[in-house]
Amino acid sequence: MQAITPYLNFNGDAAEALDFYTEALGGQVVHKQTFGDTQADYPVAASHKDKIMHALFNAGELNFMVSDCPPDVSVTSGSNLSLALNFTDEDAIEKTFNAMAAGGTITMPLQDTFWGAKFGMVTDRFGISWMFNYDKPKD
Repeated sequence: MQAITPYLNFNGDAAEALDFYTEALGGQVVHKQTFGDTQADYPVAASHKDKIMHALFNAGELNFMVSDCPPDVSVTSGSNLSLALNFTDEDAIEKTFNAMAAGGTITMPLQDTFWGAKFGMVTDRFGISWMFNYDKPKD
């Protein structure tokens, strides 16, 4: 069995989210298909032709998929799931945390913890909850 790949759904701003994640996480969109690209097999309203039907994002070992909801379907961001990012470099966690917090809400500031890590939490401007962890080297 392979690792779980998160699939993020959006209410029409998936392309904007992908641009944001590309910049903030230093990654790339590996594959992107709009609803309009599938018009022959999957007729869709004109308002959704440029919306993302399916995309794959990659940044190093981090992979997740993205889609806008189809017409007449919506998603509500919730607090029942967080995506955990683990870092091997302290400078990288600081940079990425600050980038992902832009326009979002810091739910726990990035800080040293009693378990020997630097840890923090952010809900990004798209309502996705992220956890950031850097296990500090043991002396």
